[in-house]
This record gives sequence, structure tokens and C-alpha cells, in this order.
Amino acid sequence: DYTMLIALVVSAGILLFLCLFLIAYYNKLVRGRNLVEEAWSGISVQLKRRHDLIPSLVNTVRGYAQHESAVLREVTEARAYALAASSGAVQDVAQAENVLNRALRSLFAVSENYPQLRASENFLQLQEQLAELEDAIQASRRYYNGTARDQNDNVLQFPGNLVARLFSFNRVEYFELDSEEDRRVPEVNFDTGTAPAPASAPAQAVSRTNAESPKQESGLQNQGR
Repeated sequence: DYTMLIALVVSAGILLFLCLFLIAYYNKLVRGRNLVEEAWSGISVQLKRRHDLIPSLVNTVRGYAQHESAVLREVTEARAYALAASSGAVQDVAQAENVLNRALRSLFAVSENYPQLRASENFLQLQEQLAELEDAIQASRRYYNGTARDQNDNVLQFPGNLVARLFSFNRVEYFELDSEEDRRVPEVNFDTGTAPAPASAPAQAVSRTNAESPKQESGLQNQGR
């Protein structure tokens, strides 16, 4: 009887430990999922702000570059594609944003051919806002991928993977871009300062001055004579 009592106490202790572990790890997984969702909502907010900014940017460029209808149409279609994918899976959103990034890069490349556009105050404000949004998107993406990595560790590592499988916690997708080129934000700096003078120019000026000095001295001597 005493042996059976010890066995029951040990079994109850093990069962209690398993229950406490199950509850604690489940709560950990829930917290991780909430952090991932919060981080993703941050990305969604920044992407929406960029989507809302693009029509104003397209209209401004159209006012100075009406002949670039193909590029403007590409940006408009890419924005519509990104809006349609915004409520989908992470990979669908990433793919759509990659398309939009490439379209914006083409738009800014075309804008370099229009000095009046580059000098437009409205365009300068829009490009500054877009640059700030790109920085915010990159920061939100890094935060989201960090929370996704932590959650994936909780889901995939033993023995947490048993709890995750029991309660249907799945691996989280990362928000990644397709290539190193797409990781770069679209170029939005169109400052048109004058090019600096070559470094050899001062040396050439000094050389010419030194070469002319003997001639000037010789001329003065001849006049004295």
C-alpha cells in the first residue's frame, strides 16, 4: 500500500508538471502569435500609407511627363495589384510589393529626364514622404521578421513542437524580398548640384602661372633696357 501511494504521488506530480508545462508553453505560443500579428499590422499600416501616396505622385509626374504614359500605367497597375494582395498571405503581399518597388524605380528613373519635375516643390515633398515611408517599412519588416523567427523557434524546437502540433500552431512566413535589388528602396534623391572641379585643375593653374612668370620677368628686363 505504501508503495502504491508513492507511485500515485509520483504519477500525480508528473501529471501536474505536464499540465503546468502545457499551459505555460501554450501561453508562450499565444504571446508569440500576438506579437507576430501586431508586427504584421505595423507593416500593413506603412504599406497602406505608401499606397495612398502613389496616386498623388503619379498625378504630379503626369503634369510634367505626359508622354511617359506606359511607366505611369505600370505604377498604377502595380499599386492596384498590391492593394488586391494586401489582405492575402505574407508571400502574396511580398510578391506584390516587389512588383510595386520595381515600378516605382522605373518611374524615378524616367523623372531624371525632366528638370522641371525634379524642381517641383510638390514632387520634392512627395519624394521626401516616400523616402520616410520606405525607411518605416524596412524597420517594420525587420521587427516582423524578428518576431516571426522567435515564434518559429517556439513552434519547431522540441518539446515545444509537440505542444504546437497539439494546438495547431504553424510556422510563420517571413516577409522577404526576392533579390538584393528589391531590398533597396527606390531612389528618390534628385539633387542637381554642379559637379566639383577636377582635382588636377588647381595644379594645372599653378603650373601655368609658374610658366608665365619667367616670361613676364624677361619682358620687364627688356623694357628696362
